[in-house]
Amino acid sequence: MHRLFRLLPFAVALVFAAPAARAADDTVVATVNGQPVTEGELTAIQTELESAFDKIPEDKKMAAALSALIEIRLMVEDATKQGIDKKPALARKIALLRERALHAAYIEDQVAGKVTEEEIRARYDKEIAAAPPVNEVRASHILVDEKAKADEIIKKLNEGADFAALAKENSKDGSAAEGGDLGFFGPGRMVPEFEKAAFALEVGAYTKEAVQSQFGWHVIKVTDKRQQVPPPYDQVKEQVKGAIITEKYFALVKSMREGAKIEVPDAALKAGLDEIEAQKAKQ
Repeated sequence: MHRLFRLLPFAVALVFAAPAARAADDTVVATVNGQPVTEGELTAIQTELESAFDKIPEDKKMAAALSALIEIRLMVEDATKQGIDKKPALARKIALLRERALHAAYIEDQVAGKVTEEEIRARYDKEIAAAPPVNEVRASHILVDEKAKADEIIKKLNEGADFAALAKENSKDGSAAEGGDLGFFGPGRMVPEFEKAAFALEVGAYTKEAVQSQFGWHVIKVTDKRQQVPPPYDQVKEQVKGAIITEKYFALVKSMREGAKIEVPDAALKAGLDEIEAQKAKQ
């Protein structure tokens, strides 16, 4: 416990270097040489560094945050007296951190903060709720390099051998330890040859002929089937909101770039930038 309290100032220092939102409570809970410490700052520290505080008793967390912040304020005060804050390298770092913080605040205010409940619901209704149920199968497989080996395995299955045991003994796939079990999957998740064979099988059946793919030869068994219905709104609301925010963010960036004058004299750097931007445009 004592070590945790000693390490907190270092962790808290990172919070002040990060572009995270601050709590709005300006109630002063302490002063350090006349400089206020607010309840909002202590709450923000705990929220943003939850893992650093999770082993501290709940009734001690505010005091621990205050202790750490006091240490930081005292050192910052002394650093200022010594002129450390005037060093060019630090000034550049502070300027960059300010830009990051302002960038995060801008996104929250101009992008995330403008996404409405109605907008989220409409996207859910259009792209998720209206989607038809997806047929999925649960399959196991045994993957080998040679067709003759696959044929031998099928022969053993025909004679009553256990599929999972054969998979553990013969399959070169990572699923061998689980008896070849791949879990549930829907259309488009597997290579075409494998998918076609798996979806054609009834539950409990296995392929009577080995299936070839780019990975080798498969013997496939279907162990279950189901229809995956769209998830309820509350379950995916935050993911839908995140997708909308991402789209709006990149649309905003694109608009800003079109109206900006950006010059990169270094040809290699310019080529690298163009490649990155092209990749972003495809996403």
